Amino acid sequence: MSSEQPEQSLPLPRAELRRASRVLDALERAGNKLPDPAVLFVLLAAVVVVLSAALATLTFSEIDPRTKQPLVIHSQLSGKAITEFLSTMVQTFTSFPPLGVVLVALLGVGIAERSGFINAGLKKVLAVTPRVLLTPMLILVAIASHTAADAGYVLVIPLGGVIFQAAGRHPLAGIAAAFAGVSGGFSANFIPSSLDPLLQGLTQAGASILDPKRTVNPLCNWFFCSASCLVIVAVGWYITDRVIEPRVARTPVDAAPEGEQRMTAALTPREARALWLALASMAASVALLVAASVPASSPLRAPSGQLTVSGAPLMGAIVPLIFLFFLVPGLVYGYAAGTFTSHRDVIDGMSKTMSTMAYYLVMAFFAAQFIHLFNRSNLGALLALKGAAGLQALALPSAVTIVGVILLTAITDILIGSASAKWALLAPILVPMLMSIGISPELTQAAYRIGDSTTNIISPLMVYFPLVVVFCQKYVKGTGIGTLVALMVPYSVTFLVAWTLFLLAYWQLGFPLGLDAPYVYP
Repeated sequence: MSSEQPEQSLPLPRAELRRASRVLDALERAGNKLPDPAVLFVLLAAVVVVLSAALATLTFSEIDPRTKQPLVIHSQLSGKAITEFLSTMVQTFTSFPPLGVVLVALLGVGIAERSGFINAGLKKVLAVTPRVLLTPMLILVAIASHTAADAGYVLVIPLGGVIFQAAGRHPLAGIAAAFAGVSGGFSANFIPSSLDPLLQGLTQAGASILDPKRTVNPLCNWFFCSASCLVIVAVGWYITDRVIEPRVARTPVDAAPEGEQRMTAALTPREARALWLALASMAASVALLVAASVPASSPLRAPSGQLTVSGAPLMGAIVPLIFLFFLVPGLVYGYAAGTFTSHRDVIDGMSKTMSTMAYYLVMAFFAAQFIHLFNRSNLGALLALKGAAGLQALALPSAVTIVGVILLTAITDILIGSASAKWALLAPILVPMLMSIGISPELTQAAYRIGDSTTNIISPLMVYFPLVVVFCQKYVKGTGIGTLVALMVPYSVTFLVAWTLFLLAYWQLGFPLGLDAPYVYP
């Protein structure tokens, strides 16, 4: 395989960027001195157990919005908690949210990759896409992937590495750009997703505390989130090409997925014919799905008749659909191109794909146990409520308060990854609090969405973070937590600053946030 680095024509960072690179190098070295991620999760779990036992003896005045009772820290060192932890350990692991998504989706993706379908498709893409536009194209695709739940983590991020290496660029830069788009720009999307009504419901509940008649539209942030795509693509493009790629240029590529090659050779006539047949089969699959979804009585629709709301059967079937949409064209291409000659080749391809996930399974086991203990202890809720109370006590001007909401959310996001879990804690406090000083629930939600997105990519506690580490290790074996954090810090900080300034300017100019979305209350 090729270990060719990005061409020297890429812009080198200026003096200040070189200084920033030295800071990131120091961060990477410090981070990589941490224990193996699996051991780190064990140590963090031990900290949670000890800290929860110490704080469980204290009484807190904060009211838990989920129970309407004073917040209680649950000791994980009690006999009952230990028994519950041990008795549910297997279920905690097997029900770990990313686990099924990753494994099921990769079965189909593995067939598409082993057959050569993905490589052939990328050859065509690279043939028509100018090198200079690869980065924005990748980030835009990553942003659009939000519509399909967590599919971007499984599909777009690893493809970022493949695409960049195929173009003679460093694969870690491609993975970083894709990760930034999928996770750092999580709330930037021009296509409404199930997250919109999910957050709206919590915002509505928070607003009802102060004004029971106040309604919030599910698409109250749609215009702002759509416009935010431009910010994320532009900033991500600059950071990738001017900061990250020059920095990783000196990192040798010492590993790669088996059989991955730099795609410079043109497709043979047989491969070209196989590609068109595979694409036709994929188009036919999409047509069948559309035909099954269009009727108002479609079983893929929610009882309300919608297709993309949370709980709609179509949303629940996203991962199996990904499996099928890659399995079918992968099989067609494999048999048509001759890379598959029997069903044994297909099963062997699936097996080899699963074997690459062994390390991830180990990390996922310990990550699942830690997250279970952390959630059960209520430590995350305590930190979120303390932060919200501190923000309220400051009584800052409206614009500064909005910035404070963004920063509070960004800090909380490092500890609590779930967007809905954080908002369930914060909305009953922040929404009525800001309504009382004339800020609308819709603007508060928009501020929350910025903070909820930008620090995902630097939190090792984010459930997909270990998976991205594994993707990086396919190219650079020595990649650790510190390596990935150092890669993503420039995106995280720049996204946070640029997106916050964009919201303030958007607000100042009076552009609509979304449907039925004023800036002020009442």
